[in-house]
Amino acid sequence: MTKEPSCKQIIIPMSNDNIVKFMKNSATHIINLNRNLRNTKSEVSVDFICLDPVGIMVVTDKVSQLSDLITIEKYIKNSESINSTQVDTPCLPQSKSYLKIIGISYFPNGNLQDHLKATDVETIIKQNHIFNNVTLASKPRVIKVSPKSDMAIIWINIWDAQSSMKVKDLVNRCFNVGRFIATIREANANPGVLQCKNCWRWGHSTFSCRTQGTKCVKCNSPHKSENHRELGWCCKANVKANPPRLETEKGKLCPHTFKCSNCHGDHQADSTLCPFWKN
Repeated sequence: MTKEPSCKQIIIPMSNDNIVKFMKNSATHIINLNRNLRNTKSEVSVDFICLDPVGIMVVTDKVSQLSDLITIEKYIKNSESINSTQVDTPCLPQSKSYLKIIGISYFPNGNLQDHLKATDVETIIKQNHIFNNVTLASKPRVIKVSPKSDMAIIWINIWDAQSSMKVKDLVNRCFNVGRFIATIREANANPGVLQCKNCWRWGHSTFSCRTQGTKCVKCNSPHKSENHRELGWCCKANVKANPPRLETEKGKLCPHTFKCSNCHGDHQADSTLCPFWKN
């Protein structure tokens, strides 16, 4: 979970004109709000009111319930000089929570040329009842479990309360995606797609790499990428090659092209053109 404002704060989006008019009499509004809350037998009291980037923020001594939000909204929209059409529904601050979904095929239709995309994941989420009242905070990210695997790992970021209520309800739950049974797990904040800087494979970190030695991001040979010009076979002269190969001029970068060691595309293994990077 990201650290966001406390749940004892109520955010009320409104226009700039409304903000100016409301804040002029903030002390009076605090007294009136507390009177209205007591009349509804609420245990919440307003401590103070301050500005928020999108409107005003009402700070309370306890976490507000839905009934408290309704009381506060009704009072503000009925306040003199306030344009109620320019006041949005009050809400508690939200934070991002991070989940991953495992057990889904990377090729859901059995076609190796048609892999799972972020839009497919969004459709799956919309169609499944366990994601009711769940809002995605960003596009889902999809990668293979490993380069030779046909299974996917999906990372999703959702809006949640600081109590992690939605995450607690989703973690370890299973649901069907075609003939596969997917499982929801908790994930670290913004894990992104891991690419090892040692072997340049996707799906694991440099620290957990099992490759002995180092591989070149350009040619996948056993040398550091920064030493490719000096150690790469492609830059050395070879008169026996057909056609004969000339040595790359000193001080110039290697002009030769290689296939990506991950997707076999016409780019380096760390290129943003790689499908592994895009998903």
